[in-house]
Amino acid sequence: MATTPASIALPGVALPPTRTRPWYLDVWVQMLRRKPLGSAGAVIVVVMLAAAVLADVIVPYGYAQTSLRERFIVMDHAHWLGTDQLGRDLLTRLIYGARVSLYVGFGAVGLGSVLATLVGILSAYFGGRLDLLAQRGVDAWMAFPPLLLLMSIMSLVGPSAWHITLVLGIAFGIQNSRIIRSVALSIKEHTFVESARAAGSGHVRIAMAHILPNVLPTIIVVATTGLSTVILTEASLSFLGLGVPPPYPTWGGMLSLAGLDHMYQAPWLAIWPAVALSLAVFGFNMLGDALRDLLDPRLKGG
Repeated sequence: MATTPASIALPGVALPPTRTRPWYLDVWVQMLRRKPLGSAGAVIVVVMLAAAVLADVIVPYGYAQTSLRERFIVMDHAHWLGTDQLGRDLLTRLIYGARVSLYVGFGAVGLGSVLATLVGILSAYFGGRLDLLAQRGVDAWMAFPPLLLLMSIMSLVGPSAWHITLVLGIAFGIQNSRIIRSVALSIKEHTFVESARAAGSGHVRIAMAHILPNVLPTIIVVATTGLSTVILTEASLSFLGLGVPPPYPTWGGMLSLAGLDHMYQAPWLAIWPAVALSLAVFGFNMLGDALRDLLDPRLKGG
């Protein structure tokens, strides 16, 4: 029987182990073994995603359903986290608020990642005047206080889920394009890029087939760590009345409206949205830090 070259073992030479699972499964296995906080963050994120997706199924009330006879209930068997000043179930509103936060967060980060990748790779690959103009534009954007700039833009375009997603996505993309550019600059100088150019590959093929796959781990890390910042920024804008308008619940809006107005009479109206927001930020931060260390340790701080 013929023996394949892969099965021939030379004396005294150890063959490299055969990969039995995809790379992303290896990342999760390493996270479970080496990053317990990252695993805890992943559990929080998965629970939030499941609750947001299945909100219409798992909650017994509507997010705008009122009952004035059940105002300011602390906790009971029917309302696990109590009710607000209009008798609305607080747990229901928190779960629908998670849907808003994740919708805005993932939408803005997805849009921003595409923009950051496009600007960063083009600026690094072509260099010259294009790179100069792009980086001066980034410098001009980052010269303004971020929250003040976002407040000004949102006051002009008006509060809505689509507007806040678009504005936060553009801000995320411009701010993180410099990270993508720095990684693309180092990859651009590798010999395999020069070989592809010498073989006659065009600019699009080099950027898509050689630079983008090597930048992808950095994009994943930047996107994951940026989710917590986007969610916190959306809550800040909603707290100021520039986010998703009522009656749809948002965590920032719940803190601003019911939380501030009835802080002494019903403190749980401010406590539970703050706890939900803190858990979300903690979960995405821990998950992002763990993925950063596993996928691209170059981004790790000192």
